[in-house]
Amino acid sequence: MKKATYLLLLLVLVFNCKNETSKKVEEPSLKEAPQNIASTKIEKQLRQVYKSKTAITIDGVANDSAWAKSTWYALDQVWLGDSLTEDDYSGRFKLSWTDDALYILAEIKDDTLIDKIEDPLERWWDDDCLEIFIDEDNSGGEHQFNHNAFAYHIALDGNVVDMSTEKTGKLYNSHIESKNITIGNTTIWEVKMSLYDDSYNDHGENTPVNLSSNKKIGFAIAYCDNDNSLERENFIGSIPVEGEDKNRGWIDANIFGTLQLID
Repeated sequence: MKKATYLLLLLVLVFNCKNETSKKVEEPSLKEAPQNIASTKIEKQLRQVYKSKTAITIDGVANDSAWAKSTWYALDQVWLGDSLTEDDYSGRFKLSWTDDALYILAEIKDDTLIDKIEDPLERWWDDDCLEIFIDEDNSGGEHQFNHNAFAYHIALDGNVVDMSTEKTGKLYNSHIESKNITIGNTTIWEVKMSLYDDSYNDHGENTPVNLSSNKKIGFAIAYCDNDNSLERENFIGSIPVEGEDKNRGWIDANIFGTLQLID
């Protein structure tokens, strides 16, 4: 075999190996939901979320009165990757709500911010991003390629991606308004999220659900952390997940915690 041909084949093999490695982290088209996902959720991590009496401005500044009255929760459960040091990452979040939306404030300390994949529908989980899991009726169950629940990836540029019913990534920018501001190694995210029930149709008109006191919502939040690798190096969530496979939130709404809305 000529030397040039050999080198070409070697490069192809190396590229394919790297490509397959990146897909192993989370490649929806290659990983179908397991058949044993329970249809009834066992409630856990119940947290009361208090209603904001004033409008919350989504500007990344976080000086609204609702945030001053809200509780910080840790974002510290490693779902993928090695253990972390505070020099590399730390995270926490707050919650509030109004009649038309759920609000999330997140503070992420990350030594390296990565947003290098230009196409928002290509490997969206491999850039640094905030991921919010929401189950409008707290029913739990499988939601991989349906809208029983949502797993919104919010990129640094504001694009919002989840899996569609067609088993491909789709932009859901109309569901979420977000703003992030980074100072030093700290990024403040403010998020306003409309909630949709499981009748959501990717090809039809949909109306957000009105929120009310005592409503329960399935919820988790996570952060995809990449420090210049081909794929994300860590995935850090808000709730402990049992078993070896902790990267199940994008498939299984049973792992979500529960929010109870309070006036």
